[in-house]
Amino acid sequence: MSFDKEWSAARATATANVSRRLNQAPADPGGGGGSGGGGGDLELNQDHIGAIGSDAYKLHTRLQTDGKHAASATVEAAGALTKEGFASGAALLKANSVWESQVKTLVAACATISNGLNYSLSSHAKDEQQLHADFTASAIDKYLK
Repeated sequence: MSFDKEWSAARATATANVSRRLNQAPADPGGGGGSGGGGGDLELNQDHIGAIGSDAYKLHTRLQTDGKHAASATVEAAGALTKEGFASGAALLKANSVWESQVKTLVAACATISNGLNYSLSSHAKDEQQLHADFTASAIDKYLK
């Protein structure tokens, strides 16, 4: 089968398997009035966000050490191959250099994810506290009592 035919078949299958496309929020998300239906409200599950941030931090920490696990052996092997006149020595050094660059990029991405999620949790908690304080101190609170 040619690439074009295979690609067309894959696209047709993917299109047929799409069960729902979200163009707008449902008119009545909870099946009734009020909240609690889990509709269009933004929900921040701190436990889930915290777990993802923790996993990103653990991956970051492990990658910093495990990502360099074979570096010295690789450089040593590349040096030995080069000394014996094998072109694969230089190729191995280049592969190691690319690997180190990719590990650094991945470590930085994990740090960004972890720090961003921690900031989001902290920021959300502060916003919630401020909103609670504002509503408690506002005139609305007087009318609700």
